[in-house]
Amino acid sequence: MRNRSRSHRYEGWRWLVHPILLMLLAAPAAAAPRAPLIWAFGDSLTAGYGLPPAQGFPARLQAELRRQGVAATVRNGGVAGDTAAQGRARLRWGLRGLKAVPDLVIVELGANDMLRGLPPAQARANLDSILTELRARNIPVLLAGMRAAPNMGADYARAFEGMYPALARKHGVALYPFFLDGVAGQRDLFQGDGLHPNARGVDIVVRRIAPAARRALK
Repeated sequence: MRNRSRSHRYEGWRWLVHPILLMLLAAPAAAAPRAPLIWAFGDSLTAGYGLPPAQGFPARLQAELRRQGVAATVRNGGVAGDTAAQGRARLRWGLRGLKAVPDLVIVELGANDMLRGLPPAQARANLDSILTELRARNIPVLLAGMRAAPNMGADYARAFEGMYPALARKHGVALYPFFLDGVAGQRDLFQGDGLHPNARGVDIVVRRIAPAARRALK
């Protein structure tokens, strides 16, 4: 009688536990975290002008970050020849085209404004609008600065180069002071036009900016 009583109690508990086990087994597995998405939004320097896609800035930055253990995907948002105004004009539809909210946008614009001799105040206003839009969307930004060519004069250089730290402070975004740091002035690191880094130059740019990208990536 004692054994049958124990067996009866076991049978009762089995029917209580069994549905719970079924619910646990049927529950969907937790989704794996999405790899961070970085959008390199700029001009020919981020577009990889004159280079195969695998040697351009987005592909090389993605490879470097993954080598450092950051499984990020870097999408190319560079258009050769773009000024800050042209970047501003395509920002919204470019974001829509990503089909996902980026975890970081690297904003690299202004070089073509400088090369065309456009007023720094104009470039600053357009960059300000870009950063305002990204902040409204709660998208972290790494703002990449640029330096003026020596022939632009001291006053122009002061206004042009000073807009990047000023905008970074205003919008509370990370600043990488000079996108071509470590490459500018080194002819052997540029293509024949003297404006765009070659594959070796891109790798130097990437190695130098990667730590800043990692810090800015949330």
